[in-house]
Amino acid sequence: MTHRSDLHAGRFALGTRLRLCASARVRRLGMLAAAVLVCSGAWLAWPGPVLASSGPVEATAAPAAAAPSAAAPSAAAPSAGRLDETPRMAILSAFAPELELLRARLRDARVHTVQGVDFFTGQLEGRPVVLALSGISMVNAAMNTQLLFDRFRVTHLIFSGIAGGVNPELHIGDVSVPERWGQYLEVVMMREIAPGQYRAPASKGEFDFPPYGMMQPRAVRVRQAEGAGIQEKFWFEVDPQMLAVARSVQAVPLRGCDRQDRCLDKRPRLVVGGSGVSGQAFVDNADFRRYAFRTFRANVLDMESAACAQVAWRAGVPFIAFRSLSDLAGGGPGENEMNAFLHIAADNAAQVLLAFLRAWRD
Repeated sequence: MTHRSDLHAGRFALGTRLRLCASARVRRLGMLAAAVLVCSGAWLAWPGPVLASSGPVEATAAPAAAAPSAAAPSAAAPSAGRLDETPRMAILSAFAPELELLRARLRDARVHTVQGVDFFTGQLEGRPVVLALSGISMVNAAMNTQLLFDRFRVTHLIFSGIAGGVNPELHIGDVSVPERWGQYLEVVMMREIAPGQYRAPASKGEFDFPPYGMMQPRAVRVRQAEGAGIQEKFWFEVDPQMLAVARSVQAVPLRGCDRQDRCLDKRPRLVVGGSGVSGQAFVDNADFRRYAFRTFRANVLDMESAACAQVAWRAGVPFIAFRSLSDLAGGGPGENEMNAFLHIAADNAAQVLLAFLRAWRD
């Protein structure tokens, strides 16, 4: 039997919880979800406090105890500042298959999770490195490159991944190491003044490249961290010393067949030099491919490298990118080839990067 005093006590406790929902303490959370959670606890008589966080949750991890390439689970870490003070070469890839071979070779691995991004520190070819995924496309790449610079002591930045081939002399599986990167989709969308004729506002100044229809490529306005003022810049050059080392590792065994023994028509090769361009579009168009080669003399076209190059230029961090052709950006005879040759291209880019690390001298 329930006594009246028990009912009174229960009602009092319930009323207390409900009043808490309207209190300034809950209002200070600034989150409707938190208020709903407290109120739900009142109705269901859930015990225990509701905890509020004033910032993002970040984590680090202890060293791996299993296989040399395994990363340990994460644990609590400070909410700001560097997570590691060791000077490291940073290696980025856009998505998981591009980083697979490098992750497998990583020794003494530790994982640090920052704002949902996993950073893997350890040794690669005997060198201290930090590996991470930039995410696909330009904004993700720029944002996570800066996050990397903020939380680690990055001495050099390297990108490893796949790309669409633009130069008709290159083939699927080839690895391109451009000496400069530009953003082909930094454009003015011009006014059509007559059928098929376009004009940019005079206020936008002069342009260095011919347009593609209504799209007029232009430089970006940038400022270096230690620079005196704003400048207009289209090309972001890779580090000359890193490029010279890349030229010295020509004898790299590159894959010509996939894991199902499907082989390429031509043996892959390493090509160092030329240009690369990036933009927030997946290109599968033969006409635009011809335009990109003719206009920018580009070997490859991707969705991240120029963004990383710009952030590295601003920070004064030496940069280089290894990009292997997974497809011909619309220049092939049939369906886009990326899904068929993704793993060959990703592994070839990673193999050249590993050879680069072995050849590097501090």
